[in-house]
Amino acid sequence: MRWTLLWIAGWLLTSARLQAQPVHTEVGKNASGEFTLLRNGQPYYVKGAGGSVYLKEVVASGGNSIRTWGAENALQILDEAHKHGLTVMMGLWLQHERHGFDYDDSVAVRRQKDAFRKEVLALKDHPALLAWGVGNEVDLNYSNTNVWYAVEDIAKMIKEIDPHHPTTTITAGLDSIEVQLIKARCPSLDFYSINTYGDLDKLPSQIERFGWTGPYMITEWGPNGHWEVKRAPWGAPLEQSSAQKAESYTRRYQDKIWAEKAHCMGSYVFLWGQKQETTPSWYGIFTEYKEKTETLWAIKQAWMGTQEPAPVSLGGFEKPYLMTQAADAIELPLALQSQSLEEVKLRYEIIPESQDIKSGGDVEGRPASIERKKVRKFNGKSLSLKAPETEGAYRIFIYADVDGWVAYGNVPVFVQPLPEGQRPRKMVQFETFSQLP
Repeated sequence: MRWTLLWIAGWLLTSARLQAQPVHTEVGKNASGEFTLLRNGQPYYVKGAGGSVYLKEVVASGGNSIRTWGAENALQILDEAHKHGLTVMMGLWLQHERHGFDYDDSVAVRRQKDAFRKEVLALKDHPALLAWGVGNEVDLNYSNTNVWYAVEDIAKMIKEIDPHHPTTTITAGLDSIEVQLIKARCPSLDFYSINTYGDLDKLPSQIERFGWTGPYMITEWGPNGHWEVKRAPWGAPLEQSSAQKAESYTRRYQDKIWAEKAHCMGSYVFLWGQKQETTPSWYGIFTEYKEKTETLWAIKQAWMGTQEPAPVSLGGFEKPYLMTQAADAIELPLALQSQSLEEVKLRYEIIPESQDIKSGGDVEGRPASIERKKVRKFNGKSLSLKAPETEGAYRIFIYADVDGWVAYGNVPVFVQPLPEGQRPRKMVQFETFSQLP
């Protein structure tokens, strides 16, 4: 009986897909003359999440779309998005030169296009489909500009078999030469898309000057990237706290995305989920323990146009890194704010500095924690703990939880061996920003 019901449910789902009608989407202009997506004839400004998880939270936060980088599990993602009233920018993952793909190999290029043809044919009529993302950051560390001919060939193919959804390609940041290459070689693209982080602050003043006067979208944006920040003397990049990230998300959305809506048709915030990239917390809008963060709160306020304070907030560290000796006592001041500090649940975690640093978001391994503890006694101002006993580079992560919302931050620490005959110190001093290289 159970298998019969499952078969019927599967048949009904397949039947619904076969009968599905695409929702026509194109690039046009709204009543104010601003570029916009027109979905079923109506202006559709994208408030998007980069990722395919926590879809209920996308809707609850005021979002209307999600983005994928490839077409793995595409039908399942489209079905789930449709169930929540969300659209999907479906990614087609073009292979990268930096991973060994040769865009002078005509056979490999043709095979890649043929594989995409099958994916487009299978997905093109789904009512949740919004647009096609033809490649993501294929320009990262590349030298063979023939990749743009491949992008055009795929975009042209899509238009021949799917007249209902626009196409775009996504570059790693903004480059004037690439703008000209895409304009010259990719006429079948309907709009341009850019992944950008700290450089988003400069993008509105650059994009037209670099030669792009048409519609565009910001397909990844968020905190300052790990390549854009100051570093400790041993090379550890200094990550923003959740409050600093929240300020960045708020300001960049209002001043660099929404304010540019005459040409910018929306955005996809990164990352709607969590991943290890330099640290476990750098880009995730959720923690690795599936908690909602202060940055998610800020995105929700920006999308909904409200200004309610977060339940808990953790500001930046005045002294952002520490050089200490093994097993020294550490007193870490915290710029913690909450309407009710007595309700704050505090924990910390000590993790070795990652040695598995990749580029372009490639998969990285997370270092194993050497200590993870809940704080039983907290004075609301500082955290007391002990430095690791083994020499090396570490990070101290702090998480403050109020009603399921988490503020966080981390401090890089370099531990030196304890001199022979010396006991661990009872207090250590932090370095200051003025001493940073």
